[in-house]
Amino acid sequence: MTRLSGSGDDQASGSAEDPMALAREISDAVDRLTTLWSVAAQGARLRLSPHQLRALRILEAAPGLNLTALSENMDIGLPTASRLCDRLEAAGLLERVLHPQKRREVRLSLTGHGRQVLGEVSARRSQALASVLATMNTAERSALSRGLRGFQAAQDTHEH
Repeated sequence: MTRLSGSGDDQASGSAEDPMALAREISDAVDRLTTLWSVAAQGARLRLSPHQLRALRILEAAPGLNLTALSENMDIGLPTASRLCDRLEAAGLLERVLHPQKRREVRLSLTGHGRQVLGEVSARRSQALASVLATMNTAERSALSRGLRGFQAAQDTHEH
């Protein structure tokens, strides 16, 4: 494994005791996972940028957000969010609907086609990840699962 730090040290020994060494290993793994994720998503019938996919995922989780809320969730400016929504709407993935009580507010939600595209991307990503996981032995997959659960628990504790 080549580390971004340039150390070239492929030894994993002692990394469990050294949080920084383990952080570098995880960083390398995340880079590889990001590439796997991106390549799998690009294999879908409709190619979307990571930014577009993120916007659709946010709207899937919180349908009816307005443009301001979407831009805040994505940490982008309103003009950028508006252009992003314009492109998603033109592709038939998103629709803008006037708020029933607030005449000046527009709600954003996925179309059926948008949900279908997200489902396809999710399935492709899961299949790509499952293919890699299938090459690991059972003990490695179990250790990875335990480690991920431990990481999530530690992160939850750290956030609160």
